Amino acid sequence: MKVPNRWLDTNIVLHYSSVMKNVTITLDENVARWARIRAAELNTSVSRLVGDMLRQKMDDDERYDRAGHEFLSQKPLKLRKAGSKYPRREELYGR
Repeated sequence: MKVPNRWLDTNIVLHYSSVMKNVTITLDENVARWARIRAAELNTSVSRLVGDMLRQKMDDDERYDRAGHEFLSQKPLKLRKAGSKYPRREELYGR
């Protein structure tokens, strides 16, 4: 039997698979209430809300660590030449 073209779905759908882990957490009642309300406001689940918060925290920590590593990997700035005095605070900070 030939199916007319009007019945064929020609949209491309991409599915991404990822491994998710179930984790049980214990929350104070006030925190749990806030999480349920906030998740409802965002039209999501508490599980997704907490997962997104943890993902954001992880990303922030990684950016912070990279920034610290980048800063510490720079060559030190010489504040004075050998035998001279250190610059005054006002000179350094333009005060």
